[in-house]
Amino acid sequence: MKNTLIGKLALLTLVLSALPAQAHHSWPVDMDTLVTVKGTVTDFMWQNPHPMMTLDVTTAAGAKEEWQVGGPAINRMEAKGWTKDTVKAGDVITGAGYQFRDGQKIIRLEKITFADGKEMALYGR
Repeated sequence: MKNTLIGKLALLTLVLSALPAQAHHSWPVDMDTLVTVKGTVTDFMWQNPHPMMTLDVTTAAGAKEEWQVGGPAINRMEAKGWTKDTVKAGDVITGAGYQFRDGQKIIRLEKITFADGKEMALYGR
């Protein structure tokens, strides 16, 4: 009986400890609508858990907006050919990805396109 209780407690501990990790790895984005933003990179933070770029974006109405765009962990980005020098302040890029469901100007990037037309993916192929 004691072994059964210890086993159940161990299983419960494992399940409960996995919940925060699961919550962290799920971006709260609307996967039904691909969003595209074009802007000038003002910052590129090459750090885990998610490297993030800050873009200054000019809307069709001429308003200025700041967007945060980012991808997976560094090791996954490196596997796709990214380095800390791939993007730098002053680069004009177009980012395509999925925006946070709550309307924040944050995008989980799928790919970026540089001004010269070169594309780099973050997820998928």
